[in-house]
Amino acid sequence: MLQAVRPSLPVCQLIATGGTIAMRKDPSSGAAVPALSGEDLIAAVPGLEGLAAVELLNFSNVPSDYMDPTRWVALGRVVERELQRPGIAGAVISHGTDTLEEAAWFLDQTLETDKPAVIVGAQRNASEPDFDGPRNLEAGIRTCIASAARGRGVLVVMNDSIHSARHVTKSHTSAVQAFESGEAGIEGLVEGGQVHFYRPAANRKPIPLRSELLPRVDIVPMYAGADGSHVQSAVQSGAKGVIIEALGLGNVNMDMYAAIVEAIRAQVVVVIASRCGRGRVRPAYGFEGGGHSLHEAGALFAGDLSARKARISTMLALQAAMAPAEMQAHFNS
Repeated sequence: MLQAVRPSLPVCQLIATGGTIAMRKDPSSGAAVPALSGEDLIAAVPGLEGLAAVELLNFSNVPSDYMDPTRWVALGRVVERELQRPGIAGAVISHGTDTLEEAAWFLDQTLETDKPAVIVGAQRNASEPDFDGPRNLEAGIRTCIASAARGRGVLVVMNDSIHSARHVTKSHTSAVQAFESGEAGIEGLVEGGQVHFYRPAANRKPIPLRSELLPRVDIVPMYAGADGSHVQSAVQSGAKGVIIEALGLGNVNMDMYAAIVEAIRAQVVVVIASRCGRGRVRPAYGFEGGGHSLHEAGALFAGDLSARKARISTMLALQAAMAPAEMQAHFNS
């Protein structure tokens, strides 16, 4: 549905998927539930008709907690298709914040166009007096139509801050400034109606999406006293890859190490990430279970990716039949 606006305005495709930005409180329970359509979101942004021509596609209206690889693949196909249209400047995807960073990374890893795809959400639902959805949507649309946004891959715009899909993470349960980009910092700001970027676009290396069905990859946390049984369970359940959310630079205890070695012998790809919020993993320690011993056993290292994002990259790499050395090079990039 195209809004009746001046034909000279840039065209932005809004793809609504649900989340808090599309919720309001149920009067009977007082709890937030899906309630708003994409049309409702557009109508809530004052002055939008003078900013861009917004075309709407209602993809779904579900909490982002319900998003999964099957929905990611379907969403990615839709976003790619819409961005291939000659008259579209870019796309904005409204999404719940709980798994927003995962959807952003999946799309960033698979979209092949250089047109901007911008993901927005809300921390407050539409029944709250300080509902942040309209402001985030407006900032997302401004970013979507900015010429400097091209070639930057998928961007996340929340509370006027622009983040790259690689570095963004949700760091607070309810604050409007919940999304951060750690040591890398934000990509830019939307301020006074203007979009400002602080650095040149980084090189992207998308992974071709060759299958509608992604292989199973599980995440197993390392903690004091972990016995490795969760790794064994993942392998027995059919996981083709296991991401170890390890300690520090990428270390585990002896029991976890033994389970990882057995998983690798069973041809399961094991990738080491860290439970720390910042920093890279690397094979620095030589004790049994230290990063060096894991590297020697054949485990891969996720660089600065969180376990959640490393899982997505591993699923995509496996479906693309990437060799271990190629996978490691992708994590290092």
